[in-house]
Amino acid sequence: MTRSLFWSTFITVFVAELGDKTQLAAMTATARSGAMLTVFLAASAALVLATALGVTVGEALFKVVPEHLIHYLAGAAFIGVGIWVIVKG
Repeated sequence: MTRSLFWSTFITVFVAELGDKTQLAAMTATARSGAMLTVFLAASAALVLATALGVTVGEALFKVVPEHLIHYLAGAAFIGVGIWVIVKG
């Protein structure tokens, strides 16, 4: 395991997740139920599963599609989602 990759990934994902809908959903579920441990375990399991899916798809995609094309596709996807959010919102 590469420490620099670990920490750069950790920081990137941590900052990206702050204040997002997932965190707000977890706060709401905890406030409504009062079951902090249950909500924590369920939300953690969901995030682990979603991350595993992303890593698995990324690994498979990287084997089939050249890296430079993945960068362009990811950039285009982010731009497309940004435009969609602006137009729809």
